[in-house]
This record gives sequence, C-alpha cells and structure tokens, in this order.
Amino acid sequence: MRVKKVLLRTLVSIPLLVCAGGLQAQTAQNSAHAIPKTSEQVYKNIQVLKGVPADQFIPAMQFIAASLGVQCDFCHIENAFDKDDKETKQTARKMMRMMFTINKDNFEGHQEVTCFACHRGARKPLIIPSVNQDDVKVAEEEKTRPEETTGLPAAEQIVAKYLQAIGGAEAVAKISTRIQKGTLTVGAKSFPVEVLAQAPARRITTVGFPGGDSVTGINGAEGWLSTAGRAPHEMGPSELDAAKLDAELFFPTYLKQIFRELRVQKRELLNGKQAYVVLGIRERQLPVELYFDEESGLLLRMQRYTETPVGRNPTQIEFADYRSEGGVKTPFRWTVARPNGRFTIQIEQMQQSIPIEENRFAKPTVAPPSS
Repeated sequence: MRVKKVLLRTLVSIPLLVCAGGLQAQTAQNSAHAIPKTSEQVYKNIQVLKGVPADQFIPAMQFIAASLGVQCDFCHIENAFDKDDKETKQTARKMMRMMFTINKDNFEGHQEVTCFACHRGARKPLIIPSVNQDDVKVAEEEKTRPEETTGLPAAEQIVAKYLQAIGGAEAVAKISTRIQKGTLTVGAKSFPVEVLAQAPARRITTVGFPGGDSVTGINGAEGWLSTAGRAPHEMGPSELDAAKLDAELFFPTYLKQIFRELRVQKRELLNGKQAYVVLGIRERQLPVELYFDEESGLLLRMQRYTETPVGRNPTQIEFADYRSEGGVKTPFRWTVARPNGRFTIQIEQMQQSIPIEENRFAKPTVAPPSS
C-alpha cells in the first residue's frame, strides 16, 4: 500500500515524500473548489504557513524533509499530523520563522536562504569547516568556470540540431499521437505501465498495481489523479503546470511554443557527455533547464521546479535509450528523480500517429468534497 501511495505522487508534479494518508484526502477536497483555499482553511493547527495556498503546503513539507534527510515522522505523529507532541515540530516552526526573517531583513523578501542552504541533507547543519576533500570538491564544482560560458552556440542552433537529430522538423511534426507500453520500476518492484499521448497536451499514464490501476491524466487545461479505492480528484495548480509541461515536451515540435525565450547558460559534463544547458523561460512560471548532448544533439535531461513557501522542489527527468520509430527518434527510457525518490519507465512497445478514442482522454467525474 505504501508503494502505491508513493507512485501516485511520483507520477505527477508533487515530489514524493508521503506524509499523506489523511492529508491526501484533504488536498483532494481543496482542489475540487473553484476558489483556492489557504493552508489553514484545509489543514489543522497551522501556525507559520498561514495564507499560503493549500496546494503548496505538502510540497513545502516535502522540501523541509528532503533538506534534512528525514521522513514525516521526524516531526509528526503518524495519522495525527496536527498534534504538537514532538519537540522537533516546534523547532521546525522556529527555523521557518528565522528563515523568513533573514530573507525579509536581508534580501527584500526574496527566497535566498532556505532550509537546504544550511542543512544540506543533514538533521543538524555543520558549523565547523570540514577537512574532507570530497566536500571541497563539491563546493568547487558549484562554481561556474569562465570557459563554460564562452563560445557557446545560440539556443536556436541547439534546438535546430535537436530536431534534426531526432528525424527532422518535418518528420517530427507528423507525429500526432503515441501509445507506449512498458514497465515502471521503483526500487526492486516493477509494474506494467501504459502511456497514451496526443499533441499538444493530452497524456494519460496508467500504472497497473495488484490492487487496481493508478491513473494520472492531463487534457489541456485539466488534470486529475485517480487510484483504486479512491475517487478521482483534480490536480492543484503546481501539479497541473508540471503535468502540462511534461505532456507538451512529449512532442518536440512544440518546444518553441512552450517557452517565450530560450537562453544558453553553459556547457556542462553530464554522465560523461558534454551537454549544453539551455534555460527555458515561460510566462508566470518558473524557468526550466534543458540539457542537450553537444555531440548528438539529443535531449538528455529536463529539470523543472515547484515553488513552495520555503524553497523550490526540483524534479529531474533523464531521457535515454533513443530508438528510431517511424523515422523519428524517441526516448524509450526516462527516469524521474526528486530529492527523496525516483522511478524509471522503460518502454517495450510503441505505436505512433494512430487514432486514439476521444473518451480515453475524458476527465472522470470528480467526487464532490465531503462535508
């Protein structure tokens, strides 16, 4: 049951860190309303994150847990998340207030200091410099070297090479649908998966669990989640944005339409290959980082972010196993990673540009919230 809950969140934009159980039902109720609610209107005993949109509350908890390298029960009592029995929960509130004050007093309220800035995955931040050379190496790697930002091609050239590498813009534009079947693997467990996609932004991912299917759906401006034993519920704004972006990038022809500006950032070594890092700028959304193989031109990675009141949660998608199907190269394997979990989809069968029944993309009836 725990794996099933983890996978449901892994397939969409919210980073996995299942503090849920009872929280999942509350989130579903909130998203069903037309007017977004704040955290204190949806969850109990909110003292610091008042006024924060409710759909950002769970991602904020996930960001904190990932920053400290802990699980929900470090601060909370399972199935009684609102209780204040644990001292660590009180400490977390003090730390959030301190962080907000630092940013307000020193950075005009901009999110320059986060939990991760000090903790770096440890429960207690280090206060004494380390003599471990590996730590020094990590710090050096974070610096941008001058040679990485000079002599780089224009973003238009990189995108043009990418389209040529996967078969040419004309061939790519002919692909209107994809039906893919394979396996989704988390740890040592694998489950059958089917992905139905139609350009530009329709995508249904169905994972078959022993107890029933888990479905993540996006149909243009609508997104939903469903799992066996629970009524379908609508995605929150951050989930919807991530799912829509993933669906649109599934068809490379729309790359230039997704981003109002593409800006080359640097050249970076990625898994032994030199890659160009291109920043995709969108209207009223966080930027997206795209990594293109310098030699082949293929897209190797996409990294996107989810905004929370305490920091940005990253989602990294690695693309691999490119194969030519119908004259167009497509990744047959992609790995989705977040600070506290990852899964891999390996495609075994694929059909392109064949009709898909309209009702396959229909949003199911969303159950009204209980009183």
